[in-house]
Amino acid sequence: MHTDETATYYTATKKYDLRFPKLEEELEAEVVIIGGGFSGIHTALELAENGLTDVVVLEAKHLGYGGTSRNGGQVMAGIGHDLDAVKRDIGEEGVQAIFALSDLGPKIMRERITRYNIDADFRNGYGYLAYNKRQAKTLQAWEKEFKALGGRDQIQYVEGTDVRKLVGSDVYHAGLMHMGGGHVHSLNLLLGEAKAAAEIYGVRIFEFSPAVEVTYGDRVRVRTANGSVSAKKLVWACDGFINRLEPELHATTINVWAFNSVTEPLSEELIERISPIRGAYSDIRPVINYFRVTNDNRLMFGSSTSIIEHIPANLKAWNHKLMAEVFPYLNSVKIDLAWGGPMAATRNLFPQLGTLKEHSNVFFVQGYSGFGVTPSQIICKILAEGILGGSERYRLLSSIPRQSIALKDQYRATLVTLGKIMHQTSGYWHGRR
Repeated sequence: MHTDETATYYTATKKYDLRFPKLEEELEAEVVIIGGGFSGIHTALELAENGLTDVVVLEAKHLGYGGTSRNGGQVMAGIGHDLDAVKRDIGEEGVQAIFALSDLGPKIMRERITRYNIDADFRNGYGYLAYNKRQAKTLQAWEKEFKALGGRDQIQYVEGTDVRKLVGSDVYHAGLMHMGGGHVHSLNLLLGEAKAAAEIYGVRIFEFSPAVEVTYGDRVRVRTANGSVSAKKLVWACDGFINRLEPELHATTINVWAFNSVTEPLSEELIERISPIRGAYSDIRPVINYFRVTNDNRLMFGSSTSIIEHIPANLKAWNHKLMAEVFPYLNSVKIDLAWGGPMAATRNLFPQLGTLKEHSNVFFVQGYSGFGVTPSQIICKILAEGILGGSERYRLLSSIPRQSIALKDQYRATLVTLGKIMHQTSGYWHGRR
């Protein structure tokens, strides 16, 4: 079982042999970023593309150690789980402004892959799946909303026997095909971006350089075991791996565990049966199953525990059972690798960004709540706008209040279980169950 190790499909199949040094000197910079995952590298690259290249990134282990190499690689539309959860804070106009960004994430990803020639196995094709008529109505509403954005991507609602044209399973009542979405090799995407940031723009990246002390002021000083960085601005980009380093940020997220797996290589015929569009999928329940085919003909399948928060004793068996419920004809297929890890969730399941209350030069981004591969592209673009002086959409997203989660350190599993129960109940009334 690999729940806090690096043995994932992504690390096993990475195409970039990038290595960055430990920090062993005293440096100065305009911006220092703590965290070398999607948030840290996206933000560094976004800043560099906009002319701010004097950036240092500090990663405690290796690039992509955290959520970046533990996810499903799903390229989906949108930000957050349910915009109604933030409507009372930003109003209908604010919700519409956020929804208008829905297609921006895949667009940024595709543009960067092309611009920097990143070998990330990107493939178009996404299917949102409904188990029943109530969920089907939600997909029909999403179809209208996605099409109203005016993009050129093929979007099609299907139901009944036509669902088999989207995915090879009999358990679903309806589906929504969105060819603007798809899937990507997350770690190769990150490493390709890091290579561009370092080699083209001169961003300084250090691995195995955990921050041991941070001192705030007009200039922020981050000390590691063997060096330090003094900078005008700091970005916390640790998400589920912040480990109490910054109490104000630690207080407003709680870690939820998710688990993933890949099968042994499958035949071309079997892959075509599973996924006629060779795409990525998720159902729309409050706690989703998500899966996709990989470029080397495996099925990647992941989820989280639906009610009681716990780490299954046998991840391969646990994932295999869920997979066989969707694809009974894969019952004899072997799971080659299973892994898991924490993801930082917020009370409203919407990502958090902004500055610390008493330190306007200390920025942060966290709390993707299991929905970060594509939204992180959008969120970090907007965070960079804030670092560079601000924008209307930065002001909008940073205005959403953050709520503390009491007793999270003592009763994490109990609180997450209660949250899942509430989320499941709410999902029924919002057409998600």
